[in-house]
Amino acid sequence: MTDTDRRKQPAPRESTARRITPARGLGVRLGVGLGVLALAGGLTACSGGSNNATAASSPSASASAAPSSAGPSAAPSASASPTASAKPADLRKMTCEYRKDDTGSPAKFVGYPPKRLSAAVIKASTMTIKTNRGNIVIELATGDAPCTVNSFAFLARKNYFDNTVCHRLATMETNGLGLLQCGDPQAKGDGKNPTDGTGGPGYLFNDENLGPQYTRGVVFVAQPGDASNSNGSQFAISFTDENAQIPQAYTPFGIVKQGMDVVDKIVKGGVNTAKDGIDITSDDGGSNAPKLRVLIKDVTVR
Repeated sequence: MTDTDRRKQPAPRESTARRITPARGLGVRLGVGLGVLALAGGLTACSGGSNNATAASSPSASASAAPSSAGPSAAPSASASPTASAKPADLRKMTCEYRKDDTGSPAKFVGYPPKRLSAAVIKASTMTIKTNRGNIVIELATGDAPCTVNSFAFLARKNYFDNTVCHRLATMETNGLGLLQCGDPQAKGDGKNPTDGTGGPGYLFNDENLGPQYTRGVVFVAQPGDASNSNGSQFAISFTDENAQIPQAYTPFGIVKQGMDVVDKIVKGGVNTAKDGIDITSDDGGSNAPKLRVLIKDVTVR
Protein backbone atom coordinates (compact mmCIF):
# COMPACT_ATOMS: atom_id res chain seq x y z
CA MET A 1 0.00 0.00 0.00
CA THR A 2 1.37 3.40 -0.91
CA ASP A 3 1.27 6.45 1.38
CA THR A 4 -1.31 7.93 -0.98
CA ASP A 5 -3.49 4.83 -0.81
CA ARG A 6 -3.32 4.85 2.99
CA ARG A 7 -4.43 8.47 3.07
CA LYS A 8 -7.43 7.74 0.81
CA GLN A 9 -8.81 5.07 3.09
CA PRO A 10 -11.94 6.08 5.02
CA ALA A 11 -10.40 5.15 8.36
CA PRO A 12 -9.63 7.94 10.86
CA ARG A 13 -6.34 9.74 10.34
CA GLU A 14 -4.52 7.77 13.00
CA SER A 15 -1.45 7.63 10.79
CA THR A 16 -0.61 11.22 11.64
CA ALA A 17 0.06 10.51 15.32
CA ARG A 18 3.35 8.88 16.29
CA ARG A 19 1.92 6.84 19.13
CA ILE A 20 3.58 4.10 21.12
CA THR A 21 1.39 1.85 23.19
CA PRO A 22 1.84 -1.45 25.03
CA ALA A 23 0.42 -4.55 23.43
CA ARG A 24 -3.05 -5.26 24.74
CA GLY A 25 -3.26 -7.95 27.38
CA LEU A 26 0.47 -7.86 28.14
CA GLY A 27 1.88 -7.31 31.58
CA VAL A 28 5.23 -8.97 31.07
CA ARG A 29 8.57 -7.78 32.29
CA LEU A 30 11.44 -9.40 30.47
CA GLY A 31 14.31 -7.25 31.85
CA VAL A 32 16.85 -8.30 29.21
CA GLY A 33 19.89 -6.01 29.05
CA LEU A 34 20.54 -4.06 25.88
CA GLY A 35 24.28 -3.64 25.88
CA VAL A 36 24.11 -4.71 22.24
CA LEU A 37 21.42 -3.50 19.84
CA ALA A 38 22.43 -5.81 17.02
CA LEU A 39 19.43 -8.12 16.89
CA ALA A 40 17.21 -9.37 14.10
CA GLY A 41 16.36 -6.69 11.55
CA GLY A 42 19.67 -5.13 10.79
CA LEU A 43 20.35 -3.55 7.44
CA THR A 44 17.68 -5.03 5.23
CA ALA A 45 15.23 -2.14 5.59
CA CYS A 46 17.56 0.15 3.64
CA SER A 47 17.27 -0.08 -0.12
CA GLY A 48 17.45 1.86 -3.30
CA GLY A 49 14.84 2.22 -6.00
CA SER A 50 11.18 3.05 -5.81
CA ASN A 51 9.88 5.91 -3.68
CA ASN A 52 6.76 4.30 -2.27
CA ALA A 53 5.51 3.12 1.10
CA THR A 54 5.33 -0.56 0.29
CA ALA A 55 7.00 -2.52 3.06
CA ALA A 56 10.39 -3.84 2.03
CA SER A 57 10.56 -7.59 1.60
CA SER A 58 12.83 -8.03 4.61
CA PRO A 59 12.77 -9.44 8.13
CA SER A 60 12.36 -5.89 9.45
CA ALA A 61 9.22 -5.23 7.44
CA SER A 62 7.57 -8.54 8.21
CA ALA A 63 8.36 -8.38 11.92
CA SER A 64 6.67 -5.06 12.54
CA ALA A 65 3.24 -5.13 14.17
CA ALA A 66 0.71 -2.37 14.76
CA PRO A 67 0.73 -1.56 18.48
CA SER A 68 -2.87 -0.35 18.38
CA SER A 69 -4.14 -3.75 17.35
CA ALA A 70 -1.44 -6.07 18.62
CA GLY A 71 -2.47 -9.04 20.69
CA PRO A 72 -0.37 -11.34 22.85
CA SER A 73 1.47 -12.61 19.80
CA ALA A 74 3.20 -9.23 19.55
CA ALA A 75 5.09 -9.79 22.80
CA PRO A 76 8.84 -9.15 22.48
CA SER A 77 10.78 -12.28 21.85
CA ALA A 78 13.53 -13.07 24.33
CA SER A 79 15.08 -15.51 21.87
CA ALA A 80 15.87 -13.16 19.00
CA SER A 81 19.12 -14.25 17.40
CA PRO A 82 21.98 -11.73 17.55
CA THR A 83 23.44 -10.67 14.24
CA ALA A 84 26.74 -8.96 13.57
CA SER A 85 26.69 -5.19 13.21
CA ALA A 86 27.69 -3.82 9.81
CA LYS A 87 31.30 -2.76 9.54
CA PRO A 88 32.37 0.61 8.10
CA ALA A 89 33.29 -1.00 4.78
CA ASP A 90 29.77 -2.38 4.49
CA LEU A 91 28.17 0.89 5.55
CA ARG A 92 29.92 2.69 2.70
CA LYS A 93 28.01 0.46 0.29
CA MET A 94 24.61 1.13 1.87
CA THR A 95 21.87 2.94 -0.02
CA CYS A 96 19.06 4.45 2.05
CA GLU A 97 15.58 5.29 0.79
CA TYR A 98 13.77 8.42 1.98
CA ARG A 99 10.44 9.13 0.36
CA LYS A 100 7.92 11.95 0.47
CA ASP A 101 5.41 11.82 3.31
CA ASP A 102 2.07 12.38 1.61
CA THR A 103 -0.10 11.42 4.59
CA GLY A 104 -0.99 15.04 5.23
CA SER A 105 0.94 15.25 8.49
CA PRO A 106 2.28 18.72 9.40
CA ALA A 107 5.90 18.96 8.36
CA LYS A 108 9.01 21.02 8.77
CA PHE A 109 10.80 20.14 5.56
CA VAL A 110 14.53 20.82 5.38
CA GLY A 111 15.29 18.48 2.48
CA TYR A 112 16.02 14.77 2.14
CA PRO A 113 18.99 13.04 3.76
CA PRO A 114 21.66 11.77 1.37
CA LYS A 115 21.14 8.21 0.21
CA ARG A 116 24.71 7.26 1.08
CA LEU A 117 26.29 7.54 4.51
CA SER A 118 29.17 10.00 4.68
CA ALA A 119 32.45 9.13 6.36
CA ALA A 120 31.48 11.44 9.23
CA VAL A 121 28.20 9.62 9.83
CA ILE A 122 29.88 6.21 9.66
CA LYS A 123 32.44 7.32 12.24
CA ALA A 124 29.88 9.02 14.50
CA SER A 125 29.42 7.33 17.85
CA THR A 126 27.10 9.63 19.79
CA MET A 127 24.09 11.88 19.45
CA THR A 128 23.99 14.61 22.10
CA ILE A 129 20.69 16.29 22.92
CA LYS A 130 21.25 19.59 24.70
CA THR A 131 18.17 20.58 26.68
CA ASN A 132 17.25 23.18 29.25
CA ARG A 133 17.21 20.33 31.78
CA GLY A 134 20.66 18.99 30.95
CA ASN A 135 22.41 17.00 28.25
CA ILE A 136 21.42 13.51 27.13
CA VAL A 137 24.15 11.58 25.30
CA ILE A 138 23.10 8.60 23.20
CA GLU A 139 25.48 5.90 22.04
CA LEU A 140 24.51 5.22 18.43
CA ALA A 141 24.02 1.78 16.88
CA THR A 142 24.96 2.89 13.37
CA GLY A 143 25.91 -0.61 12.29
CA ASP A 144 22.40 -1.84 13.09
CA ALA A 145 20.28 1.16 12.05
CA PRO A 146 22.40 3.05 9.50
CA CYS A 147 19.62 4.78 7.59
CA THR A 148 18.04 5.90 10.85
CA VAL A 149 21.28 7.37 12.18
CA ASN A 150 21.91 8.95 8.77
CA SER A 151 18.52 10.67 8.96
CA PHE A 152 19.05 11.99 12.49
CA ALA A 153 22.54 13.20 11.59
CA PHE A 154 21.11 15.06 8.61
CA LEU A 155 18.34 16.69 10.64
CA ALA A 156 20.81 17.65 13.36
CA ARG A 157 23.06 19.37 10.79
CA LYS A 158 20.04 21.30 9.54
CA ASN A 159 19.27 22.47 13.13
CA TYR A 160 15.89 20.80 12.73
CA PHE A 161 15.52 20.01 16.43
CA ASP A 162 16.65 23.39 17.73
CA ASN A 163 14.02 25.11 19.91
CA THR A 164 11.63 22.16 19.79
CA VAL A 165 10.10 20.54 22.86
CA CYS A 166 9.65 17.02 24.13
CA HIS A 167 5.90 16.82 23.83
CA ARG A 168 5.00 13.54 25.48
CA LEU A 169 5.67 11.92 28.83
CA ALA A 170 4.10 8.50 29.28
CA THR A 171 4.38 6.84 32.68
CA MET A 172 3.32 3.50 34.08
CA GLU A 173 0.56 5.28 35.98
CA THR A 174 -0.83 7.17 32.98
CA ASN A 175 -0.16 4.83 30.07
CA GLY A 176 1.23 1.54 31.32
CA LEU A 177 4.65 2.31 29.88
CA GLY A 178 7.47 4.77 30.50
CA LEU A 179 8.94 7.00 27.81
CA LEU A 180 9.84 10.58 26.98
CA GLN A 181 8.97 11.44 23.37
CA CYS A 182 10.46 14.29 21.34
CA GLY A 183 11.09 15.33 17.74
CA ASP A 184 7.79 16.88 16.67
CA PRO A 185 8.82 20.31 15.33
CA GLN A 186 5.25 21.65 15.61
CA ALA A 187 4.53 20.50 19.16
CA LYS A 188 3.83 22.84 22.05
CA GLY A 189 4.35 20.24 24.76
CA ASP A 190 1.77 21.66 27.15
CA GLY A 191 -0.76 18.84 27.20
CA LYS A 192 -3.30 21.16 25.56
CA ASN A 193 -2.33 21.20 21.89
CA PRO A 194 -4.50 18.59 20.09
CA THR A 195 -2.02 18.07 17.26
CA ASP A 196 1.06 17.34 19.36
CA GLY A 197 2.63 14.12 18.16
CA THR A 198 1.67 14.49 14.50
CA GLY A 199 4.58 16.51 13.07
CA GLY A 200 7.52 15.25 11.06
CA PRO A 201 10.27 16.10 8.55
CA GLY A 202 8.14 15.67 5.43
CA TYR A 203 9.72 12.34 4.51
CA LEU A 204 9.46 8.72 5.66
CA PHE A 205 11.86 5.81 5.80
CA ASN A 206 11.75 2.10 6.55
CA ASP A 207 12.15 0.18 9.79
CA GLU A 208 15.51 -1.23 10.83
CA ASN A 209 16.93 -3.39 13.60
CA LEU A 210 13.58 -4.69 14.87
CA GLY A 211 14.03 -7.24 17.64
CA PRO A 212 15.63 -5.61 20.70
CA GLN A 213 13.37 -4.90 23.64
CA TYR A 214 12.79 -1.29 24.65
CA THR A 215 14.25 -1.53 28.13
CA ARG A 216 15.59 1.40 30.18
CA GLY A 217 17.89 3.70 28.23
CA VAL A 218 16.97 2.45 24.76
CA VAL A 219 16.20 5.18 22.21
CA PHE A 220 13.92 4.35 19.31
CA VAL A 221 11.98 6.00 16.50
CA ALA A 222 8.27 6.72 17.02
CA GLN A 223 5.93 6.01 14.13
CA PRO A 224 2.18 5.48 13.66
CA GLY A 225 1.09 2.28 15.32
CA ASP A 226 -0.99 1.32 12.28
CA ALA A 227 1.72 1.89 9.67
CA SER A 228 5.10 0.17 9.60
CA ASN A 229 8.02 1.66 7.67
CA SER A 230 6.75 5.19 8.35
CA ASN A 231 9.60 6.61 10.42
CA GLY A 232 10.24 10.35 10.62
CA SER A 233 11.85 12.67 13.17
CA GLN A 234 10.12 11.68 16.39
CA PHE A 235 11.95 9.51 18.88
CA ALA A 236 11.38 8.13 22.36
CA ILE A 237 13.65 7.46 25.31
CA SER A 238 12.65 4.49 27.45
CA PHE A 239 13.12 4.98 31.18
CA THR A 240 11.84 1.63 32.45
CA ASP A 241 12.34 -2.06 31.80
CA GLU A 242 8.56 -2.35 31.78
CA ASN A 243 8.69 -1.18 28.15
CA ALA A 244 9.71 -4.71 27.23
CA GLN A 245 5.97 -5.18 26.62
CA ILE A 246 5.97 -2.75 23.67
CA PRO A 247 5.59 -4.63 20.36
CA GLN A 248 8.78 -4.77 18.33
CA ALA A 249 7.50 -2.35 15.71
CA TYR A 250 9.80 0.60 16.38
CA THR A 251 13.40 1.09 15.25
CA PRO A 252 15.93 1.20 18.12
CA PHE A 253 19.02 3.17 17.13
CA GLY A 254 20.90 3.87 20.34
CA ILE A 255 21.10 3.71 24.10
CA VAL A 256 21.60 6.54 26.60
CA LYS A 257 25.14 6.48 27.97
CA GLN A 258 24.86 9.75 29.90
CA GLY A 259 21.86 11.76 31.06
CA MET A 260 19.36 9.22 32.36
CA ASP A 261 19.39 11.27 35.55
CA VAL A 262 18.07 14.17 33.45
CA VAL A 263 15.25 11.98 32.15
CA ASP A 264 14.48 10.74 35.66
CA LYS A 265 14.16 14.31 36.94
CA ILE A 266 11.73 15.11 34.13
CA VAL A 267 9.70 12.04 34.99
CA LYS A 268 9.72 12.92 38.69
CA GLY A 269 8.31 16.35 37.79
CA GLY A 270 5.04 14.73 36.77
CA VAL A 271 2.63 14.75 33.86
CA ASN A 272 0.27 17.35 32.42
CA THR A 273 -2.66 15.21 31.32
CA ALA A 274 -3.85 15.96 27.80
CA LYS A 275 -7.22 17.61 27.27
CA ASP A 276 -10.05 15.11 27.66
CA GLY A 277 -7.47 12.53 28.68
CA ILE A 278 -6.42 11.96 25.05
CA ASP A 279 -2.82 10.83 24.71
CA ILE A 280 -2.03 10.32 21.02
CA THR A 281 -4.99 8.03 20.52
CA SER A 282 -7.28 10.43 18.66
CA ASP A 283 -7.46 10.93 14.91
CA ASP A 284 -5.31 14.04 15.05
CA GLY A 285 -3.01 13.65 18.04
CA GLY A 286 -2.74 15.19 21.47
CA SER A 287 -0.49 13.93 24.25
CA ASN A 288 0.27 13.89 27.93
CA ALA A 289 3.19 16.26 28.42
CA PRO A 290 5.92 16.60 31.04
CA LYS A 291 5.10 19.24 33.66
CA LEU A 292 8.74 20.28 33.47
CA ARG A 293 8.98 21.86 30.03
CA VAL A 294 11.77 20.21 28.07
CA LEU A 295 13.27 22.48 25.43
CA ILE A 296 15.81 21.04 23.01
CA LYS A 297 18.45 23.66 22.34
CA ASP A 298 20.65 21.68 19.98
CA VAL A 299 21.33 18.17 18.71
CA THR A 300 24.74 17.06 17.49
CA VAL A 301 25.88 13.77 15.98
CA ARG A 302 29.60 13.10 16.05
